[in-house]
Amino acid sequence: MPAVDLPDINVWLALADPDHEHHDRARHYWEQEAATRLAFTRVTMLGSVRSLTNRHVMQGAPFTIVQAWKAYRAFLDLPEVTFLADPDSAEARMRMWSEKTGFSPSRLTDAWLAAVAFTTRSRLVSFDKDYREFTGLSFFHLKG
Repeated sequence: MPAVDLPDINVWLALADPDHEHHDRARHYWEQEAATRLAFTRVTMLGSVRSLTNRHVMQGAPFTIVQAWKAYRAFLDLPEVTFLADPDSAEARMRMWSEKTGFSPSRLTDAWLAAVAFTTRSRLVSFDKDYREFTGLSFFHLKG
């Protein structure tokens, strides 16, 4: 198991909201299957805070911006959670994956997260199975 997990935004949302449909699965992952360290990146931080305040994403019960920031900070204050700076080397990996024939530009953020995980030798964790398309990526699919 890698030393660091890089949870996707959908995992952080499920962990932050006890009413989220995947909260129990996310808690099980956290308690039983997670690496010794979990990391936010700038993209997952921004996406989590933004999504927690979105009425549609949060099924009509969004967090206030203050609550969203508090949820993020509460995770970051845990000893097993860290912030992972985006490495410069991730851009070349992202470009390699995204320039393949048939790649959808709507997946650019996913490609960036995958590239950060790949270049930092972290394991990407997500409820989204589509990360499997990124060759060589250490990926753990949380099935809901």
